[in-house]
Amino acid sequence: MSWEPVIGLEIHVHLKTRTKMFCRCRVAYFEPPNTQTCPVCLAQPGALPVPNRQAIEWTVLLGLALGCEVPERAIFHRKNYFYPDNPKGYQISQYDEPLCVNGRFVVPGAEGDTVVGIERAHLEEDAAKTIHVGGAEGRIQGADRSLIDFNRAGTPLVEIVTAPDLRSAEDAKRFLQLLRQTVIELGISDAEMEKGSLRFDVNVSVRPSGEEFRTRTELKNMNSFAFAARGIERELERQIGVYESGGTVEQETLHFDPSRAEAPPLRSKEEAQDYRYFPEPDLVPLEPDREVVERFRGELPESPTARVRRLEGELGFGLAEGLVTSGRDELYSRIPGERVAVANVVMNELAATGVDPASVNADELAKVIERRGDIPRAAFTDALAASGSPGFSAARYLTEASIADVSELDPVIDRILDENESQAEAYRGGKEGLLGFFVGLVMKETGGKANPKIVSELLREKLRA
Repeated sequence: MSWEPVIGLEIHVHLKTRTKMFCRCRVAYFEPPNTQTCPVCLAQPGALPVPNRQAIEWTVLLGLALGCEVPERAIFHRKNYFYPDNPKGYQISQYDEPLCVNGRFVVPGAEGDTVVGIERAHLEEDAAKTIHVGGAEGRIQGADRSLIDFNRAGTPLVEIVTAPDLRSAEDAKRFLQLLRQTVIELGISDAEMEKGSLRFDVNVSVRPSGEEFRTRTELKNMNSFAFAARGIERELERQIGVYESGGTVEQETLHFDPSRAEAPPLRSKEEAQDYRYFPEPDLVPLEPDREVVERFRGELPESPTARVRRLEGELGFGLAEGLVTSGRDELYSRIPGERVAVANVVMNELAATGVDPASVNADELAKVIERRGDIPRAAFTDALAASGSPGFSAARYLTEASIADVSELDPVIDRILDENESQAEAYRGGKEGLLGFFVGLVMKETGGKANPKIVSELLREKLRA
């Protein structure tokens, strides 16, 4: 039987507002536990929420970038559940009237575009952070106790829910990378998975090609694109195995452990009715200002998807996608020179140095890239590492350019061949491995500055003669 993957995503993005969603506590990471709190985010009796206007506007901006409609009215709801990270016993979220609905996001691929529906992008408050102690790598599986840090409780969080339109782990990974870059370029979040400001859940199911959807499972709180792809592949294989052995897939939430490629179940998957949503009585409905909405629409930058397609013609899909999803295409566009060579340096060698792309002197770096074949490898690497420093100049590194002038190399090579006549005759007799011996002598004679490629060509020419 031919099985078709069905994949949907729920992405959680922390907004980098100065204060939390419903109080004036500072949004901060890596502070001592439970130091960024107040009666509102600790749910003390009588404390009332006040919405963060900046968070509302940034959610609208993100929704427009995702091609969403922004309704005339949106309301907050109480999402009721009991868990240690939720001090109120409910989370202030949105349900059937969110800020942004009915969007679409185009994911470019080597074989064409995939259009992913965006069902909603709604605004809510994040829960506290649960720290599991005693398990492997802080995971809940195997932990013997859990600690709660309420610094994160109340942080503005946008949840983006896609339609089940993705059909491969690779497409899901590419969607997440492009979405992250979109969020960063809008300036509304740093979207750093290492500190939890970008997290995502993956809903996975399989079906016989073209048939109705089957039961899905949810891979919870993924924080790596690579782990997400691996988790999806593993869950697809598991579900296909269950069906082909005559079993049924249970709807449940799974916790993917990348170190063991396992996904043990956490709990049965909740449905909307389990949360007993009802309108938040302490907050009035939202009515986004239509002038602000239209102003935001007119200020949207070119999307990462459009830039991939624009660069694809000159670089091919792989390089174009890599530049855009890494955010390095802006630097690439500033560096003159042969386009594929520039792209490869920016994507690979420059990226390895950790230099901030925004600080690079593009014109000076272009001179180094143009002469890279003439510069010793160490000098080229040093130039890349220094390219973001104030006062960076290519001239310092180009003085170490290798000797490629034939008129300079000819007398050196002639002398070496005369001094090693027996080896030259052996080469002519079929021992062509001796070419490296001669190249080494020339490099030693020139202090390592000769261009090895030119030296090899000249030696072959003279030895044949």
